[in-house]
Amino acid sequence: MPIRCVYAGFHPSMDEVDTKIVALLREDARRSFQDIGRHVHLSAPAVKRRVDRLEQDGVIVGYTAIVDPPSLGWRAEAFVDLYCEGTMPGEAIKRAVEPEPGVVSAHTVAGEASAILHVMAQDTKDLELVLERIRATDGVTRTVTEVVLSTLFQR
Repeated sequence: MPIRCVYAGFHPSMDEVDTKIVALLREDARRSFQDIGRHVHLSAPAVKRRVDRLEQDGVIVGYTAIVDPPSLGWRAEAFVDLYCEGTMPGEAIKRAVEPEPGVVSAHTVAGEASAILHVMAQDTKDLELVLERIRATDGVTRTVTEVVLSTLFQR
């Protein structure tokens, strides 16, 4: 499984070459500067300087390994709409759900729900326990869960 580059989005100082470099790193962040250079017609040192600048400018915010969830024992996946009392702020939601190891990401959203959680678990029984712990959190009024059957693609 390739390591992917995480980037924040469009930056005013980026040109077409920078955009291509970011796209190549998103495909595989372990790609060498020499290999990237072949694709964008630059030397390896020139690519390194650009990547360093993209990191310094906050365009590239990190690198991470993408792992196969079942190899870590996670065979159940769900997206959970989280409903909270009143106007529970995002920081309070974060403090409430971040300690739960099954919550792999949390997002505040516009709409009825206060947030959407991406949850991974060993199996459906473990998923049920994760949801029970989330529902028992102060300020959480209810959840609506969509269990993932299959992932068609992920970027």
